[in-house]
Amino acid sequence: MDKEVFDKGFKEKIDKNFFELSKYYDFNLEVFCEFNTLIFEINNCLLLELNRAAITLTNHLLERLLKLALINNEIGIGPIELEKWNEVFQEPNEKHGASDLGNSIEKCKKNELISEREKNYLFNTIRVLMRNGFSHADSSEILKNLPDDSKMFQGSFSNPNGAIKEINLNQKIIPTFQAIQMENFAKDSAKPYFDFVFHLIFRIEKRLIEKFK
Repeated sequence: MDKEVFDKGFKEKIDKNFFELSKYYDFNLEVFCEFNTLIFEINNCLLLELNRAAITLTNHLLERLLKLALINNEIGIGPIELEKWNEVFQEPNEKHGASDLGNSIEKCKKNELISEREKNYLFNTIRVLMRNGFSHADSSEILKNLPDDSKMFQGSFSNPNGAIKEINLNQKIIPTFQAIQMENFAKDSAKPYFDFVFHLIFRIEKRLIEKFK
């Protein structure tokens, strides 16, 4: 494909979306500074309307956020002498680094790093729809409210004046239609999902700062 096609397409998307998304390029993290480049990468995906990529990366950001929140909750957020880094980080990393999302959510709530409302939203909505739907490629919950039979019509390009045949298809189980529905879901969900996780980072950071001040 001609490079000019990409240049034109990318420029159109940047011009269309930059004003809305520019606020996510201008921020200052105090505890979770390692997320700077990841947030930048996700926002670039949103800028170019790479919505499924943005959701998958936001899933990664969320899971990593909860694990690092638990680690920082144990070791504190103050400076650590360099020669002690291995000693300080080893046990918390082993304890929380392999935790699945559900366990991380529960542990963060227990340690008052997230609220009850945040816990319920993360566990009942984000874990089921976003994490399972995209990182685990399980579309069942996202598509479950579609009808089992959708009325469609079959024609022929080679015989456009021919008969039109009515057929019933289950979009929830046919890969082609699953892909279309998931693409539409990602288009509607990528920005608000990232916005939620973006602001959750700062809320958790604030709670850690309050705890250790």
